[in-house]
Amino acid sequence: MENTIAKKLEALLKLQKIDIDLDELIKIRGALPEEVMDLEDEITGYITRVEKQNQDLKEIDTAIENHKTAIKDAERFIKKYEEQQMNVRNNREYDAITKEMELQSLEIQILEKKIKEAYAKIELKNIEIEETKSRLEEREKDLTTKKEELATITQELEEDEEKYNKSRELLAKKADPRLLVSYEKVRKNMRNGLAVVPVNRDACGGCFNIVPAQKQAEIREKKKIIICEHCGRILAEVVDVVEEEVVPKRRTKRASVTK
Repeated sequence: MENTIAKKLEALLKLQKIDIDLDELIKIRGALPEEVMDLEDEITGYITRVEKQNQDLKEIDTAIENHKTAIKDAERFIKKYEEQQMNVRNNREYDAITKEMELQSLEIQILEKKIKEAYAKIELKNIEIEETKSRLEEREKDLTTKKEELATITQELEEDEEKYNKSRELLAKKADPRLLVSYEKVRKNMRNGLAVVPVNRDACGGCFNIVPAQKQAEIREKKKIIICEHCGRILAEVVDVVEEEVVPKRRTKRASVTK
């Protein structure tokens, strides 16, 4: 049983070392993967905005065409009313037709104003589209640069990462399933990714809280899995620190000077 626990702890220590090496590779990549994803999301947003702005332009153009059609209709009505005025039988009919003509003229003025406002909106919308396209172009250039950087780094690290992943996969298969689950859970909850640590200078190698001497003795025996009661990390071994003996320097006698 003792030998089994010792082997399990040894396997976890090896697994922890590989995971540390993999974490270092991720650190070398830095924030580039996140930056690439953020840029891709931002570019998608700009593309959607340009599409919406172009759709707005189409709607404004359609509104202008509708206004122009309405103006032509009003002009036809005015022409028709003018012809009717020539055949009125009394002042009452004349005044009614004149009123209708005035209303159509007013409608034309309103429509012409709307058309003028619509053209102003188109001008502003085109400026917005150009600004959005300019930002989109800049972000696309940034994305290309970031992707090239990431591809270069990934290519440089690919061989090491593949080697570590293969070793990790083999170790994970050999590890105790329940212990592996605990290891993964603890590792995920730790900012530095350390789930298996030694006791160093009487303290937990993860949280640095003091580990009692009795607990250290149990860790040395390797008869059972010992967990740090403060941080939950697995305490795999006790590192004995040997203090270097300080040897005092021998003083040299000064030679006497003969006068």
